[in-house]
Amino acid sequence: MKRETHSIDAKNRNLGRLAVEISLLLRGKGRPGFAPNIDQGDFVEVKNAGEIVVTGKKMESKEYYHHTGYMGTLKKTTLGKIIKEKPTEALRKAVFGMLPDNKLRARQMKRLLFK
Repeated sequence: MKRETHSIDAKNRNLGRLAVEISLLLRGKGRPGFAPNIDQGDFVEVKNAGEIVVTGKKMESKEYYHHTGYMGTLKKTTLGKIIKEKPTEALRKAVFGMLPDNKLRARQMKRLLFK
């Protein structure tokens, strides 16, 4: 199987719609012999990830949570803060959430590249 490399320009693209497109390419769902238990997806290079568009008031209202496991350590950050500090992280988290939660997800995420 030969993996292709897809280059996507994220400038002025909606975060969720772009994440759907990327996750389908990473899984290889467009291939004729697609099987959910075989990792046959392609490489995806994303350019201008810092210029994605989010509709509505999601920049202030959408929150991401992180918990270390110790009591009282629940931390939350907004989407706007994540995009400001590390623009690729918001898109990476969106794609990560759209991939199935199995052993193939880590290998598929390694094929997501940012330029």
